Amino acid sequence: MIRFFDILFSLLGILILSPLLVMIYLLVAMESRGGGFYIQKRVGRNGVDFKLLKFRSMRIGSDKNGLITVGERDPRMTKTGAFIRRFKLDELPQLFNVLKGDMSLVGPRPELRYFVNLYTPEQRKVLSVRPGITDYASIEYVNENFILGSAVNPEKVYVEEILPDKIRLNMKYIQSYGMKEYFRLIFLTLWHIIKKN
Repeated sequence: MIRFFDILFSLLGILILSPLLVMIYLLVAMESRGGGFYIQKRVGRNGVDFKLLKFRSMRIGSDKNGLITVGERDPRMTKTGAFIRRFKLDELPQLFNVLKGDMSLVGPRPELRYFVNLYTPEQRKVLSVRPGITDYASIEYVNENFILGSAVNPEKVYVEEILPDKIRLNMKYIQSYGMKEYFRLIFLTLWHIIKKN
């Protein structure tokens, strides 16, 4: 049943937001060399890799200079990129990942293989469900870029503090997995977006 609503909501989202998606793509592509999309390999359900789609917020080749983004002060980021990241608009193309079935609207945010390799056997349980666009960790760590941007060693802070707490929050979703929890998280996310803006 969750898959049905994923398909329905992602299709509606793509149709309704299509003018905004086109506009963001063009703005990103015009500001710096390269296309408007950024495709990155992430770890999905059952530990299988998939290609995550985002609007590109950094200059081409920036990921060779580190995996962690350190907020708006990151020199690799474009002006348009800083804006779309601030309002989480860079995540909108993941509606296509949801439609394809690589992701769900709700579920643990998909991580890079580098970080998944650091998981304990217990933490790997988060890979038992489809990764999602939103989860409890996304709501709790809405200011993650600011935290990392203020850290002396962002990767150390992410690996030792943020990542374990995110997994703890993701386990909360997995333990209550079902339609009720799915809609609860969608409404919680919408409420936080409205409250923030």
